[in-house]
Order: sequence, then C-alpha cells, then structure tokens
Amino acid sequence: MIMRQLTQFWRLTLAGAVTAAACGRQTPPAHVVAVQPTAPRISESEVRDLDIAFYAERVERDPTGATDLVRLGVLYLARSRETGDPRDAILAEAVARRSMRNRARHNEAAAQVLASSLLAQHRFNEALHLATTARDAEPENSALQAAVGEIQMELGQYDSARVAFSKVHAPLGELALSPRLARWAEIQGNTEGARRLLHAALATARRQSDMPRAQLAWYWMRVGDVELRAGNMSAADSAYRSGLAVNPDDYRLLSAMSRSMAGQKRWRSAIAFGERAIGVSLDPATLGTLSDAYAALGDSAKSVEYARVLDVVVGKQPGAYHRAWSLWMLDHDRNIPHVARKIREEMRTRQDVYAYDLLAWSLHRQGRDLEADNAMKIALRLGTRDALLEQHSAAIRSALGTQVSDAGGAR
Repeated sequence: MIMRQLTQFWRLTLAGAVTAAACGRQTPPAHVVAVQPTAPRISESEVRDLDIAFYAERVERDPTGATDLVRLGVLYLARSRETGDPRDAILAEAVARRSMRNRARHNEAAAQVLASSLLAQHRFNEALHLATTARDAEPENSALQAAVGEIQMELGQYDSARVAFSKVHAPLGELALSPRLARWAEIQGNTEGARRLLHAALATARRQSDMPRAQLAWYWMRVGDVELRAGNMSAADSAYRSGLAVNPDDYRLLSAMSRSMAGQKRWRSAIAFGERAIGVSLDPATLGTLSDAYAALGDSAKSVEYARVLDVVVGKQPGAYHRAWSLWMLDHDRNIPHVARKIREEMRTRQDVYAYDLLAWSLHRQGRDLEADNAMKIALRLGTRDALLEQHSAAIRSALGTQVSDAGGAR
C-alpha cells in the first residue's frame, strides 16, 4: 500500500503539485484523532505543520527508521512550495539522505524525495542522476519517464527530453503527467496543445472533492502562466483570479497577478497584489515588480527600498542564483558585467531556452547585438512562444537594424 502511495507522490512531486496526502500515513497523528466535529476548523497549512511536528517527534524517538523520514521529507517539500522558503527543501534533502543511510536497499521512496529536493534547489544534474536510476529500474513507468524528461528539459537537453516524453503514455487530464507534457508542448511552440492538456488536468482536479486547495490553485496558476506567456492577459488574469478564489493567500498567484498588472501598467493593482505576496514570501521577481511599480508612480524612495531588499534577498538565497533578479538587473542597467558572468557560469550546466534568452539579453545590454542575435536564435530554435522572448528578439533585431542604417549613412 505505502509503495503505491509513494509512487503517486513521485508522479506529483517533480511537477510541483505534491501534497502530504500523496504519501499517506498508516498511523494517524494524535491531533487528527483528537479533533471533534465541533472543534474550530484549522487550515490545510496548519494541519501540515502539525503533521511535520508529529513526524519530527517520531523520527527522534526512532532514529534508525526510514519510512517516517520519507513522510517528513514530503511534508517539508509541500511547505517549501507553499511558502517559497528554500530552507524546507534543504531539510527535505537532509531527512531523505538520513533515510537512505538507515535503509540503503529497497528505499526508492527516499531516493524520490531526495531527487525532488535537489530539483527544488535547482541542482538539476544530481536530480537527473537519481531520476534516471529510478526510470531505468522501471522503464515502462510513464511517470518516471516524464520525470527524467522534465529535468532534461530544464537543463536544455531537448533531444534527450524528446526521447523520454515519446515514451510517456497517459490519458488526457491525468493529473501528474499532463502538466509536464503541457510544458514540453509549450517549449516546442505548441501553445494550443499545452492549453488543452492543462485545462483537462484542471477539470480532473476540480472533480476531486478531496483535492487540497493549494494543489487545485496550482493547476489554475499553470493555466494562467501559459496564457500570460502567450500574451493573453485577460485569460491569464481570469485563471489567476480563479486560483486565488480557491487559495487566497497563495503567494505564487499573488505574484503572478502583480506581474500581470504591471505588464498592463496598472501600477496600483500591481502594488496591492505584490505586497500581499511578499507578506508570505520575499520572491525576487515580485520585489522587482514592486520597485518598478513605485518608480512608475513617482515614489522613488519606495522603489529604491524594494530594489535594496531584492539585492539582500537574492544574496542570502542558498544555491543557484535567481533568473528574475538577473533579468531585473539587466533591464535596469545595474552591474551588468557581474550579471553576465553569473549567466555564463550557469550555462556551463544548464542551457535551456531561457538561459540563452538571458545570455542574448545580457549581450544586447552590453551593445554586442550581433552576438545577442546569435544567442537569441538558439533561444527560439524550438519555436517557443513567449511574449518576453519575442520582446527581447524584437529589441535585438531593432538594434541591429539601427546599426546597419547608421553604417549606411556613415558611408
């Protein structure tokens, strides 16, 4: 029973939609048993925190066990996604490794939690090794094939990802696989296919009465993200608002709404959503949006304040640097040589579409538009439809056209 539940956990975790329920429990925590029908209702996040405390105590009482460590790792990962706190992903890694030390063999569940925690920290190569090992043990398992393909896609290993995804077979609307297949379709420029897959998954999620609110809101967010990247602002806003109706304090949806409002130059709305979002998580992209929104309204003091907070937050984040910070720095002509070095450092291991877009944009901001154009062509080689990529490409082509025109006039 528990291995079946853990397999389901593996399917959901790498797609970002895992919840504590995916792993299940054989022994209910004491607080669940004690709650009476007349007791005050507590939120899902409060239940999760109580579960974390429960399993942490069990782990301390039995330091040689393995299964409870896995369950604790699942809960840490769920909290990390809900709050954006990278420290929980690090805690999940620690308990997964501890479980694997306690049970070196037949402990695939801990390996799955470990891979997910590494992926959350953007340690893609390590996660890929673990995911590939799990896939090779069950080559007919579509969920494991998709997990490998997803990480390969993040690394920019698109030929390998294509092979992995070609072996994925799932009914339309399958909750764990549809979001991964949708992202693969989107990267290849098939926005309509991605939209169809995500709406089918969302419909499935909405039919499940026991679907946690945070997880259902995540599906709404994925629908909104596709629409936003395609430039469909109204459809994106509608999806984000639907997600917030389900889970009003979801910082990811609040951040998405803030960016969407800023894109429409609705600055006060961008600030309202953004400040609610950072009340939950100091997301760098949202801090940059708030800085821009206040600058647009003429409040330079607030704009500078948020820019400073952005620098501090990114500087304190463990692991890989934040791409949203790099983009914001490039857009504002701040410390471009340093940002350009960070981009090239990441590209030693991660060469996906958005890495090349950042490289192209950094070259453009340095006035190296011929090189920027070459990098942008690589970024667009799969036909990815993304309003931001198209904006960058147009700016680079315009700069090249101006240079050619100037050269002609000089002759």
